[in-house]
Amino acid sequence: MSPAKKAGAEPAADAQGVRSVQRAVEIMSLLGEERPVISIREIVEATGLAKTTVIRLVQTLEQNGLLWAAPNGYLPGPGLWRWAHLARSSWELPPETRKFMRDLGARRRETVNLYMLRDIYRVCVAQQESPQPLRHVVHIGDELPLWAGASSKALLRDAPDTLLKRIAVSSPYGEGHVKRLREWIDEAAHRGWAVSHGEREDGLSAVAVPVIGRSGAVIAALSLSGPTVRFPDDVVEQYAADLRQVAEEMSERGFDHPLSPAR
Repeated sequence: MSPAKKAGAEPAADAQGVRSVQRAVEIMSLLGEERPVISIREIVEATGLAKTTVIRLVQTLEQNGLLWAAPNGYLPGPGLWRWAHLARSSWELPPETRKFMRDLGARRRETVNLYMLRDIYRVCVAQQESPQPLRHVVHIGDELPLWAGASSKALLRDAPDTLLKRIAVSSPYGEGHVKRLREWIDEAAHRGWAVSHGEREDGLSAVAVPVIGRSGAVIAALSLSGPTVRFPDDVVEQYAADLRQVAEEMSERGFDHPLSPAR
């Protein structure tokens, strides 16, 4: 084989390998709480891949312990346990931090969320769900926009103008939203807490405070959220006081997480 042909063959092989990995990830992503078992037919219908391709990919995933054959299809394999344990030990918050959030949620009966910054999004890294039937629920790992919301105002305290511009451009309001963002952020910094009413979703309110790292920078935002009808001004101030106390305790113990800026 000539050098030119060999050089051309390597990128093609790389592309094929990437495509196969992407297809395998798509298959694994079809599994969830609502669909813990999936059949070959369902995979073919969901992905649009040829049946022979699906069978080959499923067999490879099964051989590596990522899928497990069951009478009615395929379910997550035992090989995922090792990865799940590793992810949990790396990403789960310390027990005392989870207890702070659990106690706060029990006391205030609203959803407690902890968000961290990731590019132009805020990622939910921990949650204590409200016990009330009407509640705000965000799943751990969900990425939410930063162009509105109490948590965004708390998280963006130290954000440079370049980041605010990118966030504004991604918003429904365009680049001109930077001015409003800066006003919100400055107000939250002056007050020590932020509040939002229906900024991202109608009828949803939230109160948030920053969690400060050892460097003095904001590394997370702790919030209480729920239906606006349960967030009158006097209650908002009580929530803010509670949140600030818990956030200070988190900061004093040295908050650490893989998404922390220091990493």
